[in-house]
Amino acid sequence: MKILVTGAAGFIGFHLTQKLLRHHPVIGLDNLNDYYDVGLKLARLQQLGIEQAKIKERILVKSNLYPRFGFVKLDLTDYKKIDEVFRVEQFDMVCHLAAQAGVRYSLLNPYAYIESNLMGFLSILEACRNYHIKHLLYASSSSVYGLNTKMPFSVHDNVDHPVSLYGATKKSNELMAHSYSHLYDLPCTGLRFFTVYGPWGRPDMALYLFTKAILAGEPIDIFNEGEMKRDFTYIDDVVSCVIKLLDEIPQQNPSFNRRKPDPASSSAPYRIVNIGNSQPVRLMDFISAIEAELNIKAKKNFLPLQPGDVPTTWADTKELTKLIAIKPQTDVRTGVKRFLEWYLNYYGHKP
Repeated sequence: MKILVTGAAGFIGFHLTQKLLRHHPVIGLDNLNDYYDVGLKLARLQQLGIEQAKIKERILVKSNLYPRFGFVKLDLTDYKKIDEVFRVEQFDMVCHLAAQAGVRYSLLNPYAYIESNLMGFLSILEACRNYHIKHLLYASSSSVYGLNTKMPFSVHDNVDHPVSLYGATKKSNELMAHSYSHLYDLPCTGLRFFTVYGPWGRPDMALYLFTKAILAGEPIDIFNEGEMKRDFTYIDDVVSCVIKLLDEIPQQNPSFNRRKPDPASSSAPYRIVNIGNSQPVRLMDFISAIEAELNIKAKKNFLPLQPGDVPTTWADTKELTKLIAIKPQTDVRTGVKRFLEWYLNYYGHKP
């Protein structure tokens, strides 16, 4: 089974690609934009056997470590080239993880979200329907839950009130996928990720920011005066779930009620799943875990809730476990420890 992974130089995409290559040929796409340190993205690709010197725009580069892996530096909005890659490579399935990420950055550069998350996703949807992809899995986000306060967040709940443009684009992705699923019988699974963290993580995420500041002796910014909870989900758990979901191709729901439609399923081959630990952790406890592992007390700068942010996330994973009989379960202390081991090694800090 040949698989396309978009965002292959990104955090989740890198880990997913590495795991998939044990059993499948994979082509990775990424535009290597400078939203965060490009050097980190290139270092991930190096782990996959892609040499920086060989990377050229729109050209397939073969891995020197994995014979069945190739990488193309390509922007998703280049829809003609996307179509060509699909035509030449003849994929069976697609894991679409590429996106402009980040809630707070969407306040500063909203156009980047429309171009990448909407126009880019359209390129993927068109190619998937033109080349009869057996299953499209795509990254959504817990951010779609927006103003919802009913806990835990369920895929069966209405999510029509996002509080950030990022969340709105992810909700839009779910709507776009449903329309293609309905019109072209394209099996689609939307993956609502909940605060994914771990080694090789994104520098704009809390764990990375906190670690960097604590080691530098600088204060960390703690929003909503510390009254936050997050459903932190460890990267290895996320990847295991995504790989298991590949084989769970959505079917039409024969009991779908059009008078009272279930947001998580459809009369089309379409579904939404939460991928989260389903164990919200207080932000202050998360910080304490970092402090304990580093043996350094953080300087703390307490701030109000940021625009577009929400106080709590909590995933209802019942539908996930029904489908694949597993769910994320790595505890925060273990996950933080593994991240810090990677971080200290990568940046050359002494433990």
